[in-house]
Amino acid sequence: MPVEIGYWALRGLGEPCRQLLRYTETEWTDAVIPLTQEGQDSWFKEKKHNLGLDFPNLPYLIDGDVKLTQSLAIMRYLGRKYGLCPSEADIAKAENLEQVIQDLRMGIAKIAYSSADQFEGLKTDFLEKLPKKLEEIATFIGSGPYVVGEKITYVDFLALEYLEVVARFSPEHVTGGPIAEYIQRMKNLPALKKFFASEDCTHNHYSMFAPIGPWPGWPNKE
Repeated sequence: MPVEIGYWALRGLGEPCRQLLRYTETEWTDAVIPLTQEGQDSWFKEKKHNLGLDFPNLPYLIDGDVKLTQSLAIMRYLGRKYGLCPSEADIAKAENLEQVIQDLRMGIAKIAYSSADQFEGLKTDFLEKLPKKLEEIATFIGSGPYVVGEKITYVDFLALEYLEVVARFSPEHVTGGPIAEYIQRMKNLPALKKFFASEDCTHNHYSMFAPIGPWPGWPNKE
C-alpha cells in the first residue's frame, strides 16, 4: 500500500510532507479533507478516532503498520524511508535549522490567525525582526545548494515551504538574494518543476493557512 498523507485542502503543516513525496516520484495517496462542513464532519465525526492513530490529529501518515501524526515526526520518518536524512556529521546543523524554520512559520501563523485588532501590531513587530532572521538563514545555507550542502534532506522541504510562506507574507523581504535563489533552486528540481507546471498544481488555489483569520495566504489574492 502506498504512503497516505491526510490533511486539509490547504498548504499549512501538511505541504512539506506532500512536497517531499512529490520529489521522490513514488506512489502515494493525498487524502485531502475539504474545507467544507461535510469535510469537517468527515474528519471529526468519522475518521479522526477510527484510523488507529495514537494521537489523532492532522496531518497524519499511514504507511502499513506505521501510523503517525505531528508534522515533524512525519517528515523525519519520510526522511529515513527515502534516504533524505542528513549525514551523521550534518544532523545537528539540519535539526537546528529545522527548528528555526518552524519558529519562523509559527510567527506568521500567530499573525494569520490573530484578531483583526491585533493584526497590524503583530505584523509590524514580526517584520521588524524578519530581516535579521533571514540574513542568518541565508548565511547558514550559504552557497548550498541545499540547507546542509550537497545532499538534499527532508529539512529542505520544510525550508522550501516555510520560506515561501515568508515570501508571500512579505515579498519585499525575499526579492532576489540567497533566499530567493534557494527557493527557486528547490522549485526547479525536476519532479517539483513538473508539479508546479501541471494543471493539478494545488498551489494555484490552496491557501497557506486556514481561511478563518485575517491572512490566509491565498495565491494572488493578497
